[in-house]
Amino acid sequence: MTQIPDAYQKVPMMFRAQVDGRCQLQRIYPARTKAREPQDVELWVDEWVGEASDRPPNLPTTGNPQPYEINWRFVTNGGQDDGIIRPVIGAYGWPFYPGSSMKGVFRAVCRAVCTPEQTDRYCGKELPGGDFQPGILRFHGGYPTSTDWTEGLVDMIHPQQERQVQREKRTRAFAQISLRQPHLRFGISSTVPLDAAEWETVWQLWETALARGLGCRVSAGYGQVANHTGEVLFHCTLQGQGQAAKLIDQSGEFRPNIFRAALRGHALRLFGGLTSAEQAERLVDQLFGSVRGSGDVGLLAMSFQPGQLTMGRYGRDRWQQPTYDVEGDLYWMLNRPLDNVAQRQALSNLARALMHFAMVFGGFGKSWRRADHRLFHKDYAELSSKPLIGCHWQWGEESLTRNYQVRKLESIPGFLNAVRAVAQTWVNMQTAPTRDWAATWREAWHPDKVQVWGRLAAHEDDSIAIHWLHGPYRRANRDLGLSEGTIKNTSVTGQMGKIGRLWHRMYPIVQLKKRKDDPTGKPFAITPAKGQYLELLTLFPDQSSVECRQFLKFLQNEQPDFVQLWPQ
Repeated sequence: MTQIPDAYQKVPMMFRAQVDGRCQLQRIYPARTKAREPQDVELWVDEWVGEASDRPPNLPTTGNPQPYEINWRFVTNGGQDDGIIRPVIGAYGWPFYPGSSMKGVFRAVCRAVCTPEQTDRYCGKELPGGDFQPGILRFHGGYPTSTDWTEGLVDMIHPQQERQVQREKRTRAFAQISLRQPHLRFGISSTVPLDAAEWETVWQLWETALARGLGCRVSAGYGQVANHTGEVLFHCTLQGQGQAAKLIDQSGEFRPNIFRAALRGHALRLFGGLTSAEQAERLVDQLFGSVRGSGDVGLLAMSFQPGQLTMGRYGRDRWQQPTYDVEGDLYWMLNRPLDNVAQRQALSNLARALMHFAMVFGGFGKSWRRADHRLFHKDYAELSSKPLIGCHWQWGEESLTRNYQVRKLESIPGFLNAVRAVAQTWVNMQTAPTRDWAATWREAWHPDKVQVWGRLAAHEDDSIAIHWLHGPYRRANRDLGLSEGTIKNTSVTGQMGKIGRLWHRMYPIVQLKKRKDDPTGKPFAITPAKGQYLELLTLFPDQSSVECRQFLKFLQNEQPDFVQLWPQ
């Protein structure tokens, strides 16, 4: 018998076992990235789209439905391979949203807004004895409307929560397959004739279901349609710039789930300073969802609707990074029913407080612990040979009068106490009182664990601390017996592969004025011409580090600019 050498390599990736040496869709091999060789997931996708039809399947449907646009990414899990998120593939090799999933979300909406009789008529009901009476509607699933679905399928996931908040830990990126901003058309038909008015009702119910998000990872921002009608707990407009996520093909993408990641991390920090580590993690899972055990559906869903988005590049050679400049509307919505009115109000207050906390002390996305060096450090001019560091976020004009909470350094202590009080209210509603807190976590927000320092910066070029990140904060002086002091490449600022303990934020000061010709007397926001900023340092001291102890001593006794704002 003739043997075929390396016969397994002739088998398409889709039909190989998910083991090392055969096919591992989730795994990213650094050596392949360095050598610019394709990863298994890239080969899998190329083989898939190469055999798919160039025409979308026809769906039986009634009522002339329009295609719906997903505003970021859409992911479904076919479940064929354990532990791997790979899409459901339908007719002609096209990715598919199953009709059974459609019926599930449609039934959930019917139960919330329709009478039991109407729900049973549309979706069916169980009969005595275990039989089932089918409803009149048939759900045929959904397909993309064009071949654009073949572009940008390889998605990246890089879990960071434990490493950033709780303890030092090595992490790695994973790959999944998702559709980038597809237009989806869904099919619904009926076993009995329906008039135009009832078809309009059916499609309105389906659009209500769409507003809750479709597919997997909905609470993380996936599967959200461009227009939504969910119950909004908090809404704001934002403007931001920074490093875009780099995909496996080295292209850049602005990823709206940076907002969820930031608020999840800040909720964990705040809860970690108010209750035990175990309870803090449970509360965060309750808010944002988790995959632990049987999994949790989080209370909070997020949707970001970009109004303007510009992608670019920064840096030269090996330092080149994709960038974004974005402005849009961010919505935090109730993701599942919460009948208790007091809890619903407390949840709305918490979403608002977490957003205010994130905006005052940091930013969103990659390098959020640093102010954008392109704005506040002259050596980081456009197309510099240095790596891009930091990001910069501010409230959009529509949100300034509602959400601008801090206008001077003296406001910081009261602001922080108010944020912690809102978080404490939610904790008290969900858990039994305790004096425990997550004392071993690296970034628990507790007076014994964190310090906030600040000063008033007169303009963009007046940042002091940004230079401490790259050079000495104190020059050596033999006459005074002072050695050079530096936090560069230490546990304070972090190094390659290690997260530091210092946040640096340049928070723009905004003035509110009233228009003389406006009878409502509502204020409007303006930024001072010379652009003053609150320069804020958030430090989680590491008493085992000599450099950290020396820097704390410097802040407390040797410099005249920064004052300690919290704890007082």
